[in-house]
Amino acid sequence: MTSALRIDRVLGDRPFAEIGEPALAVADESRGLLAVAGTDKFGTAPVGVYGIGDLGCRAILRSGHPVHAMAFHPTSPLLAVGTGGYDGGYFFEGELLLMDLETGAGVSLIEDPLGRQVLALEWLTGQELRVLMAPPDDWQDKQAWTDGHVAVVRRRDWRVVPPRSITGDELAGPRVAAPRLDGREDARRAVSGLSADWDPRRDVRGVEELSDGRIVATLDGAQAESWLPSGERQGIVPDDMGGRDLVVAADERSVWVCLMRPEWEERPQPLVRLSAEDGMQLEQLTSAAPASLVRCGDGLPAVAPAGEGGRLRIRRGSRIYVRQIDREREWTPGPAEAWLAAADLQDPATDGHPREPAEQDFRRLSPYSWTPGETHFAGPGAEIADGSLVHAGTVHHGQGLQPGGSFVVRRTVTDGQPRWIFRTDRKATDLDADANTAYVAYEDGEIVALDLHDGAVRWREQLAVAGVPAIPTALTVAGPGRLLVGTSDGRILDCSVG
Repeated sequence: MTSALRIDRVLGDRPFAEIGEPALAVADESRGLLAVAGTDKFGTAPVGVYGIGDLGCRAILRSGHPVHAMAFHPTSPLLAVGTGGYDGGYFFEGELLLMDLETGAGVSLIEDPLGRQVLALEWLTGQELRVLMAPPDDWQDKQAWTDGHVAVVRRRDWRVVPPRSITGDELAGPRVAAPRLDGREDARRAVSGLSADWDPRRDVRGVEELSDGRIVATLDGAQAESWLPSGERQGIVPDDMGGRDLVVAADERSVWVCLMRPEWEERPQPLVRLSAEDGMQLEQLTSAAPASLVRCGDGLPAVAPAGEGGRLRIRRGSRIYVRQIDREREWTPGPAEAWLAAADLQDPATDGHPREPAEQDFRRLSPYSWTPGETHFAGPGAEIADGSLVHAGTVHHGQGLQPGGSFVVRRTVTDGQPRWIFRTDRKATDLDADANTAYVAYEDGEIVALDLHDGAVRWREQLAVAGVPAIPTALTVAGPGRLLVGTSDGRILDCSVG
């Protein structure tokens, strides 16, 4: 079957790209393999297996906890992975994962839903795995942070072990000293010894193309970077946290970047204008409250309030949109009512600064949720030629995102009613649209193309680079049949779509 998404060029590619900052590395010299675990970030830690000779990624696994231990099976193409952490109040949670090196599939083996924090692993034989775990909890147990329990789990054939099949009785074992080791320095030395070109790049947050073919991106750890049409990086502007939203100035001589800053610090939101030629900061502005930077339908930048319940960041809008809470009902019983609100665009500023409407400039257009009793959170979107919006979001639930709780909707702004709704189980990371199709990137690695007319799926594909799954974190329509996709491992994919 012919793929509808073709990767024509990869920018920011390098050895160990999938891992980011290495936290642990374990070699299997006999097979010529190196397993590398990345540092935990936003609840996900990657584990990659690489060929020591060509440094090609053979398989990738993503854990929901930090990785503390890895061990290659002595004879079978398997990698045992131990993960876990403290839940912040009581339990040491974690998983014992088994990764198939031939298929890349992984299974979680511990029966208990909370699992155990696994600290060390050792294959004693092809059938016996020694597991060192933290105690289940630290209730009245100060030594739980320095001690552990050791057990030996036996299976005749580990290649066919079912998920959730290791019981609590099998993990019961004597109490032993269990120092928490830090493998980061050894991991850095291991990857540096194999390649001096590895670089722990992180999530690409925004990506745009200039008319001369250069590509500008924002990412974690950098305000922005620029790539030449040749594929060589023109320059990068470092930053402790990084850039998020990106808007190219109308004359393309500069770019505006909204910098990421923790909301809990309650600092003004910084906006910087950088030279598109050399990255020099030309000026810095601040927004009084957390905000998004958007490119409006007239091609000029504007500042949109971040709102509450997710950022509603609408590209190419004829107005500036926000998800707005009804303050009059905020403290009444039940969920506060949310509205889709908008402010008209002011005349362009002669100095080229982004337009920033005042709070009183916004007027309510329609209820944000079209379903009574549901609370809908905001996400990325775009305004269509007829003035309707296509945007992503999630349905709030006290137990987290539920099956079918993520949506993409096309709706009119006057009454808020949907023309169509597309539902899935994963949160969208970005969305853009051309005249006929909405393209949606998801946190599980899928990209979906939806017909703008009726929301039908034109195609959907799991993103993969050289056959290895990747996570799209930014997506921009760069022209007819072209997408620019930024990934969680800092790569920028120049893609053709059919």
